[in-house]
Amino acid sequence: MHERMDIAEAYGRALVELGRTNSRIVVVDADISDSCATEEFHRQFPERSFDVGVAEATLVSYGAGLALGGKIPFVNTFACFITSRALDQIRATIAYGRLNVKLVGAASGLSLGYAGPSHHSIEDIALMRVLPNMVILSPADVTETRALVRAAAEYQGPVYLRLSRQATPPIYPADQCFELGKAVILRQGRDVSLIATGDMVVKALSAAEQLISRGIDAEVVDVHTLKPIDAETIVRSALKTHAIVTAEDHSIVGGLGSAVAEILAEHASVPMRRIGIQDTFTGSDETEVLRAAFHLGIEDIVKAAQELVK
Repeated sequence: MHERMDIAEAYGRALVELGRTNSRIVVVDADISDSCATEEFHRQFPERSFDVGVAEATLVSYGAGLALGGKIPFVNTFACFITSRALDQIRATIAYGRLNVKLVGAASGLSLGYAGPSHHSIEDIALMRVLPNMVILSPADVTETRALVRAAAEYQGPVYLRLSRQATPPIYPADQCFELGKAVILRQGRDVSLIATGDMVVKALSAAEQLISRGIDAEVVDVHTLKPIDAETIVRSALKTHAIVTAEDHSIVGGLGSAVAEILAEHASVPMRRIGIQDTFTGSDETEVLRAAFHLGIEDIVKAAQELVK
């Protein structure tokens, strides 16, 4: 129905567009600019491009120095590395100092498939969520990616931009407006709320379509800002449908599901199910094969919704 497009490519193009209009934008890489879609920025703005090699702690510290010098650094490497190998530098320098650094985690979740558990970032949201002053963004399609890259650049302070490596069909029109901290209700429903983030949003939409034929009217909510999370929209949706299913390519511990559960515990006591990695390490295979094996598929969202509605 729709042409599938690459979120990473959309990020790279948005970065180049920003570079043309804002000379403060700089890019820092850790030897994998091809995987992080920053090669075109390097070609067009070599004087604003830096590669520190395979040294993630240095990568983040370098970005901090550029921010202190008045630049807006987009610091790039795989999500699993930037949030774990450089966590001390992120915590003690960037988050604590509220520095204007944009941390970009490429190939999040199970995106790196065959690279295996060492390269799967299933705990990065949890690690970033616990840090004060950190904003966390997780786009669902190309349009949202472009918009959130611009929003990250305009925001004064630390941002973690979580990018999937998967190609996704377009969800939003090209002129869609987004607001940091404000979730988007993609589909109104009355029986169950499907709350998703990143490229799991399209799976939630597909699940909602399947649920229609089973007599279940599902609401679909795209949480593109995981911190600060839009508690108001989540509570309103929960009180309307009285059932919540969350979906994320991340551990169920500390991610979107945990954030939503925390909100519901204080403001709207309704039953919920969490679709995500069930507190285990993963394996090595194609991304969608792994997602099926670890119950991150459309059918898993459908099943969870049906159980709640019953």
